[in-house]
Amino acid sequence: MELKKTRADIISTVEFNHTGELLATGDKGGRVVIFQREQESKNQVHRRGEYNVYSTFQSHEPEFDYLKSLEIEEKINKIRWLPQQNAAYFLLSTNDKTVKLWKVSERDKRPEGYNLKDEEGRLRDPATITTLRVPVLRPMDLMVEATPRRVFANAHTYHINSISVNSDYETYMSADDLRINLWNFEITNQSFNIVDIKPANMEELTEVITAAEFHPHHCNTFVYSSSKGTIRLCDMRASALCDRHTKFFEEPEDPSNRSFFSEIISSISDVKFSHSGRYIMTRDYLTVKVWDLNMENRPIETYQVHDYLRSKLCSLYENDCIFDKFECVWNGSDSVIMTGSYNNFFRMFDRNTKRDVTLEASRENSKPRAILKPRKVCVGGKRRKDEISVDSLDFSKKILHTAWHPSENIIAVAATNNLYIFQDKVN
Repeated sequence: MELKKTRADIISTVEFNHTGELLATGDKGGRVVIFQREQESKNQVHRRGEYNVYSTFQSHEPEFDYLKSLEIEEKINKIRWLPQQNAAYFLLSTNDKTVKLWKVSERDKRPEGYNLKDEEGRLRDPATITTLRVPVLRPMDLMVEATPRRVFANAHTYHINSISVNSDYETYMSADDLRINLWNFEITNQSFNIVDIKPANMEELTEVITAAEFHPHHCNTFVYSSSKGTIRLCDMRASALCDRHTKFFEEPEDPSNRSFFSEIISSISDVKFSHSGRYIMTRDYLTVKVWDLNMENRPIETYQVHDYLRSKLCSLYENDCIFDKFECVWNGSDSVIMTGSYNNFFRMFDRNTKRDVTLEASRENSKPRAILKPRKVCVGGKRRKDEISVDSLDFSKKILHTAWHPSENIIAVAATNNLYIFQDKVN
């Protein structure tokens, strides 16, 4: 059945929790949907790995900034999980202006036998109470509740593009176009500004912050990327305001590739530390690059995502697709990287074998146990039977958001309003 697609249903972020048992998606309608992995049963061994809806809640509502006469949309830009400390789960979600900390917990018992309330919850007249009862807990159907525990607002003038939980699990940062703020989870009315690239005269503005992330192990280190294709690594031990970077990663431009679109396509749309903390991965419009923290002058690996679009940049500029922001992810062992493309294609690059593959997330090949066939795009000349011409690619079908299970070969791919979950073939 084809679901009616509305703008509100378009998935805008996907994120596994630290164990991979839960998968959260946010959409343009401000909703968060959490999926839980099915437990394996003796009579259905192959069903392990299927994810079913666990909880759905409205995280953000549309708002209006009366001072600036601006509508603040409810779209969820990012979700980040906190490591589980007890039976409840905690996650951060953000729209353009406000970050919220949500608690997701289960309830399967309810208290009964109050003295001051009747069974409907109405207060009883104390004069009618002649005996004391001991309240008891009775079993009830499992209920999953989502409650906002903290709301971190009024700290960003520009649109928030990133949130990242620190490895100390006491702080997190939120980044917008020109500033990065550091928050403590317990304090909602105050944050520390750790990066500010806003020029005194906005006419002198030459670059904006596009993404930011904390180091997975060192709580004092973080990186942020810019629209000029550069990455800055900062150390909070050096100074309170990290305007002066510790390391600066930039690849010299090849003069032979210089064109009108060079600046636009070099803008970095995503930056991710490897799980080991040794490497940084960045995604620009045409490539994914892997940088070694110890080498700033050029990336150690460059992967072409869809180089066949280089000749189409003019039409991609006209239909605004050239400004699409693709994300990139590592697998659990940092050996494979994944990122999205157009026509519902997504790409995987094996760093060890140097092999790459193009796969498609579509309803045709999403039947249970269906095996994904590699796809190929042909640029010109004769087209083979199993190839697709670059001229027939659908640029409205794009995979911007993907996630990889932290320890297993299970991936989540968001294709507009559909979420696809694929896993390794089990013999």
